[in-house]
Amino acid sequence: MEDEETKPLPYVRETVLKKRKTNEDWAVKRRERLGARKNRGKENSKFAIKRPEEFVKEYRDKELDLVRMKHRLKLRRLPADNIRSKLLFVIRIHGSKDMHPMTRKILNKLRLRQILTGVFVKANEATLKMLVSVEPFITYGYPNLKSVRELIFKKGCGKIDKERIPLTNNDVIEQALGKFGVICLEDIMHEIATVGSHFKEVASFLSPFKLKCPEGRLRMKKKPYKNGGDSGNREDQINELIDKLN
Repeated sequence: MEDEETKPLPYVRETVLKKRKTNEDWAVKRRERLGARKNRGKENSKFAIKRPEEFVKEYRDKELDLVRMKHRLKLRRLPADNIRSKLLFVIRIHGSKDMHPMTRKILNKLRLRQILTGVFVKANEATLKMLVSVEPFITYGYPNLKSVRELIFKKGCGKIDKERIPLTNNDVIEQALGKFGVICLEDIMHEIATVGSHFKEVASFLSPFKLKCPEGRLRMKKKPYKNGGDSGNREDQINELIDKLN
C-alpha cells in the first residue's frame, strides 16, 4: 500500500490560488481599516466636546447613585449572623458610568478597579456594609470548594512589589507567606476555603482574579438578582457564574 506521505499533492488551478491570495489580502486590509477606524474613534472621543445638558445629566446621575446608596444602607440591615458562609466571592460587573466618587472609593477598597475582576472576602459587618453600598456594580455569593480550587489553580496570581506573579512556583508562595505557615497552592486554597486565621494576609497576597467575558457580549443588569437582574447577592448561584467566567 502506498504510503500517504509519498502521495502527490492534489492539483489546484492557478485561478483558485489567485482567488485565495486576493481574499487573504482583502481580509488583511479590512482588519487594518477596522483597526484604524477603532483607533480614530478612541482619539476622537478624547476630544469630544460635551454639551451643557450632558454635564448636568452626568452630575445628576452621580448624585442619584449616592442617594440610592444611602437609601439601601438605611433600609437593609445585614448582620453577619444571617450570612450562611464566612466566605464570599465578589465580582464587579459594571463600569464607572453614573458612578459617584464615593462608590468608586469603596470599589477601590475592595480592589475591584476593573470590570470582570473578582476577590475573596470575609463576611463580616464592615464588608457587608461595603457590598450593600456598591451593590448595583457587583454581584457576590458563596463559592463552593470546587470554585475556590479552580479559581486559585487556574487564575491565581500573587502580588509582589506591585507586580502580578503567576503562582507556578511554590517558592514564591513560601517567600511571601511562609511566616504564616502557607508554603504552597494547597495551603492557599485551604486558608481561603476555610477562612482560616491568616485569611486576610492570603487574600491580600492574591491579586484580583481576572475573569473572561463569555462568548457574546456580557449584559449585566443593575437590577437585584432576586428581582430578575444580575447584581447583588446570588448566594450559591455564584458558582454557576464563576464556571461561566472562569
